[in-house]
Amino acid sequence: MPTILKASQLHLLEEWRRIDHPNFRKKLRVEPVIFDGLVVLIQNHSIFHNSNHPQLPPNIQLAIFLCRIGHYGNSSSPEDIAQWAGVSVGTVVNCTRRVMVALLELHDTAVRYPTAAEKGAAKAWVEEETCPEWRSGWMLADGTKFPLFQRPGLHGDAWFDKNKDYSLDAQVCSLLCCGAY
Repeated sequence: MPTILKASQLHLLEEWRRIDHPNFRKKLRVEPVIFDGLVVLIQNHSIFHNSNHPQLPPNIQLAIFLCRIGHYGNSSSPEDIAQWAGVSVGTVVNCTRRVMVALLELHDTAVRYPTAAEKGAAKAWVEEETCPEWRSGWMLADGTKFPLFQRPGLHGDAWFDKNKDYSLDAQVCSLLCCGAY
């Protein structure tokens, strides 16, 4: 296999983070403030500090991970991401694995039912921002379709959607008042 020519474009993320949020969002699929919050949540995880071998900083590993999972098909291949980030294919695979481990360990903190106090705060926010009649509507649900680049091998027909594509649907519910992490 020939050597992949690469030139890091990671430096552009810092520029876009400050002055061009649409390009930042296009590449990483999150707002800069969400990216910064994710870095804070994962940066001290032991997976980033468990070796005598130097690693890329957690924020760079997160950027590589988000770029990879935010695209599909050839655009999400380790080779394409390596070319964009100016790193090796192995580094892309390792960054993806490390960030996934760190994020999955946040599951019990991030994915849970709200406390009574959080639910009360969300209801108060809904009442204040909309009208008293909507006070009981304290959660927001949103969904999106993740297109698959080919028919899955296992139960492939189950993934075929109304638009005649193979896709995976995801839905997220969150408290309306609580955008903090």
